[in-house]
Amino acid sequence: MNIIQKIFGTHSQNELKRVYPIADAVMALDEDMQRLSDEELKAKTKEFKDRLENGETLDDILPEAYAVVREAASRVLGMKHYRVQIIGGIILHQGRIAEMKTGEGKTLVATLPSYLNALEGKGVHVVTVNDYLAKRDAEWMGQVHEFLGLTVGVVLNSMDNDERRAAYDCDITYVTNNELGFDYLRDNMVIYKEQLVQRGLNYALIDEVDSVLIDEARTPLIISGQSEKSTKLYEACDILARQLERGEASGEFTKMNAIMGEDIEETGDFIVNEKEKNINLTEDGVKKVEKFFHIDNLADSDNLEIQHNIILALRAHNLMFRDKDYVVKDDEVLIVDEFTGRIMPGRRYSDGLHQAIEAKEHVKVKRESKTLATITFQNLFNKYTKKSGMTGTALTEEKEFREIYGMDVIEIPTNVPVKRQDLEDAVYKTQKEKFRAVCDAIEEAHAKHQPVLVGTITIDNSELLSGMLKRRGIKHNVLNAKFHELEAEIVAQAGIHDAVTIATNMAGRGTDIKLDDEARAAGGLKIIGTERHESRRIDNQLRGRSGRQGDPGESRFYISLEDDLMRLFGSERLMNVFNTLGVEDGEQIEHKMLSSAIEKAQEKIESNNFGIRKNLLEYDQVMNEQREIIYEERRHVLDGDNMRDSIFHMMNDYVENAVDLVTSPDQDYDEWNLTELNLTIRNTIPMEVITEEDVKDISQTELKHMLKERAAKVYEAKESEFPEPEHMREIERVVLLKVIDAKWMDHIDDMDQLRQGIGLQAYGQRDPKVEYKMIGYEMFDEMTRSIEEDTVRTILHVKLEQKVEREQVAKVTGTNKDDTGVREPKKRAEKKVYPNDPCPCGSGKKYKQCCGRKN
Repeated sequence: MNIIQKIFGTHSQNELKRVYPIADAVMALDEDMQRLSDEELKAKTKEFKDRLENGETLDDILPEAYAVVREAASRVLGMKHYRVQIIGGIILHQGRIAEMKTGEGKTLVATLPSYLNALEGKGVHVVTVNDYLAKRDAEWMGQVHEFLGLTVGVVLNSMDNDERRAAYDCDITYVTNNELGFDYLRDNMVIYKEQLVQRGLNYALIDEVDSVLIDEARTPLIISGQSEKSTKLYEACDILARQLERGEASGEFTKMNAIMGEDIEETGDFIVNEKEKNINLTEDGVKKVEKFFHIDNLADSDNLEIQHNIILALRAHNLMFRDKDYVVKDDEVLIVDEFTGRIMPGRRYSDGLHQAIEAKEHVKVKRESKTLATITFQNLFNKYTKKSGMTGTALTEEKEFREIYGMDVIEIPTNVPVKRQDLEDAVYKTQKEKFRAVCDAIEEAHAKHQPVLVGTITIDNSELLSGMLKRRGIKHNVLNAKFHELEAEIVAQAGIHDAVTIATNMAGRGTDIKLDDEARAAGGLKIIGTERHESRRIDNQLRGRSGRQGDPGESRFYISLEDDLMRLFGSERLMNVFNTLGVEDGEQIEHKMLSSAIEKAQEKIESNNFGIRKNLLEYDQVMNEQREIIYEERRHVLDGDNMRDSIFHMMNDYVENAVDLVTSPDQDYDEWNLTELNLTIRNTIPMEVITEEDVKDISQTELKHMLKERAAKVYEAKESEFPEPEHMREIERVVLLKVIDAKWMDHIDDMDQLRQGIGLQAYGQRDPKVEYKMIGYEMFDEMTRSIEEDTVRTILHVKLEQKVEREQVAKVTGTNKDDTGVREPKKRAEKKVYPNDPCPCGSGKKYKQCCGRKN
């Protein structure tokens, strides 16, 4: 806390002062609520709805509504909100982020704003990070809402469309961020209004908001279909990547070097920048690639795919590591989440990187998919009228929450003061010395029966530590991406005396660790971090597993100068401190300056990662504006709007563009190329031939007017072929929907290709984002003209006897967050026949004595 904050208070402290009187008003109603019967308490819901109808606001009824929920929770769950939980609930209603420490009962807090906001009847989405938590919270906290007469639904990955629609139609819906996003995208791919499952994005209350809006926001949601691209290029590039030699550059190569024209001396065939996680080919490397693929110029636009794929292959070999970033299991590459250490089945790296890793690991390279629909979490959640979130750790990312989502972070005081001791980092010269010290600390705690939870960043380190503990005869559990099936159970037992648990990062997040009496007497849960994470927030989450609700506990991080964080981001000054102090081998150093330097390194990385996410958003902003236009047009079609005026507008636009292509205002009519004009227009609009007599002595404006009138007559003639006007209206909707979808999906793919190649613009001293925006808008205009032309041509050439039906233009094969696009569980076609059931053959015997008898 700086001097200004000490004098004037932090932002959170000042904001909480405004909230305290509201919380006190809720608490003051406690006795009144206790006097109400169950029926009277339930009747409050209708009363609140009526008051809202009559002009009162949610803020007006908040104190009484929160008091009602507090009493209902007490009767239904035997849990009564503390004052700090009410404060958290008020912050959430205000559309902000409530930072509440682990064990402070965030799940119960969510019942307050979700009930209040559901009274408007527009729907509330309580967003969680996995199906287990969504189902648990809906069944557990949902009891309070149902007691008060509200409907509660839950959306799970296994559900079909009808089940999803029913869940979204409820007053309060529990759903994961992924299902929510994919349902939004799928809704904008349906061909009939009845297939829609969502009913609008009103209020989102996001649990573990940092995980959803920060960690997950690095990767957009993608619904994909099958691509025709061959996988052979990945294998060829992998062969070449193994032959190329890694070199070094005299200084760091950045885009700024290129823009400023600064020379960098390079060796080898490629340079790896570990900090920025990118790779550049040297001149020698470029020559080798050109020779390998028998091409003259790698930079030629025709060779963009080769250029892209060789960089992917080099990334796979030099920046992506087995048992850290991914594991190989059953001939498949599975991603390990760097924040949780969990395996993410079915999730694939985008942009061809997954295929490059498959080629590297010699497993079957799966065919790349084509993007059919995509959106970032940033743009998805910013579509909500109001959103709020809660987590134990958000303050370190407050700048990002403010800038990207327009949400500030308010620290909520704990119900009971935190007793956990957070000790200074223990720093060692080498990793070997560090891990020996970690084992010593575990052994010391174990000897006095104190439970220990050890957090590691990589699977390798968790297994290395496990081996060391086995040699010392210390019984322990290992929880990493390879063995995560019993995750919640193992983590829940971590607070029992004598327990030693090694967990990759934040495994088991959301699971309470409760201490037994012996563990409490031994000093509570001891947290050992074996390395600092890139994000301070992840370190704070690990610390927060200990010391819940006033429990004793302690935490300490063990660091070596060989750790990635220190090696890449630790300053030279830090190394000099060690050398100046004359640190002996195996000696532990604790110093505030060291801890401060480590924190600065983390801040630097956090800032860099924020830049990456912001960059993703800025690129997606172009697509987002275009997506809004397309989705709005689709919705008009789905709503059954009369599209005749839209088609006429398209037809007139087409005539205008066609005339502008062939003629100009400053030309005389006898200079116009009528042959070309006829070919251009009559290819789309089957009107009579334009003759010299037609255009004699008229201006370009008059020509356009004449051709628009002729086009209108062609359209009216086509309409008259259909006895029922609604038949023609449906044809217009069917054609428009089909053309929009086909063109939009191709456009998404083209924009993706543009994004991959746009980085080269930096070398031409042009801002890639500006170029992407300009070219992207041009491509969108081109797509719009193409939609108009294809729609008009198709409608004016349709025949009465043709069967015109709505159909999806592409088959969904999956998403980047699961391994299949199919959501419904497999169902048995026929009822299972059990041994003692009557045999289906009709013999009258039991099945086991007839057709079910084993030979």
